[in-house]
This record gives sequence, structure tokens and C-alpha cells, in this order.
Amino acid sequence: MAAEPIGPRVCLGAIAGAHGVRGQVRIKAFTEVPEDLTAYGPLGDEAGRRRFRINLTGRSKGNLLAEIAGVTDRDAAEALRGTRLYVARDALPAPEDEETFYHADLIGLLAETPEGEALGRVRQIHNFGAGDVLEVVPEDAGEARFLPFTKAVVPDLDLAGGRLTVVPPAEAEVKPEPHSNG
Repeated sequence: MAAEPIGPRVCLGAIAGAHGVRGQVRIKAFTEVPEDLTAYGPLGDEAGRRRFRINLTGRSKGNLLAEIAGVTDRDAAEALRGTRLYVARDALPAPEDEETFYHADLIGLLAETPEGEALGRVRQIHNFGAGDVLEVVPEDAGEARFLPFTKAVVPDLDLAGGRLTVVPPAEAEVKPEPHSNG
């Protein structure tokens, strides 16, 4: 499990825990086709210190089951729980169309209004079930804004230029309801 070079990388999955007593692990894959987890080359940890040789053995309850070279018992497998699995960004195929992006390509982009006012940089992309949401943090480390990653809110994206245009949605205004006297 030698170290891998650090460079742009993409998280393809995370070890969810041990499976059985012989060192197998459960892996939550973030790839479109879960079995493609190992199709793009060696997987490493977030720090780039460890490389894992993974042999997929099956599926269970929405997770992949796998053997990892050198992991031979439940304790060793359980010690890997929460380990996120990364691959070099350049090992992934180019997106099929201009409307498809890897989250890793959006991290760090400058978010600006159509008038050129800087709102901050994209720190992370979340998906809470209703679609992707950009977390934009101001350069002065102020409070983060969460913006839906939709064409209406992000009408222009310039990966080469390192920026995206944001039209912030109108804030919802809650008006008090009139009280009835009667």
C-alpha cells in the first residue's frame, strides 16, 4: 500500500465498514455504475499516503463488497471505516457533454454575479436529495451561501477561466399572517 502522487483527485467511494470476519469491507460507491469503482486505476486515501488493491466480490444492501489486499480480519476492515477512496482526476473520462461536470472541477471556482461582483469561491457541492447545491464561501471567510446548481442560478460556467456566473435566487420573505379577531 505505497503512497500515490498528490494532484487533482476525485472521490469515487467510501468504506462503510466491515463485512464478515475475514476482512471484507462494504463500500459505498459514488460512481454512476457502482462496479466501475475500480475501473479507473488505483484507489488511494484522502491524504494520498495509502494505495488500496481492491477486489470487488459482490453487493449487499446497496453497497459493494470487496477484499482489500493486506486486510485479513474484521478488526483491520473495521479500522478502514470512513476511509474515502480517491483516483487521479486525469484517469477519469472527459464528461460526455458540456452540461456534465465532475464536482472536483467546480471546487475552487470563483462565483460572480452577472455584474462581476465576487460572491466567493465554491468550497463544496452537496446533494441533500433535491439536486446539487453549491457551497460558496466569501474571500473574507464570511458566512457560506448555499445555492442550487441549476441553469437559472448558474447560467454560465467557465471552467477554463475558473469562474461561474451566479444569479442568486430571491430570498423567501415570510410575511406574518393577519390575526383574526373573532
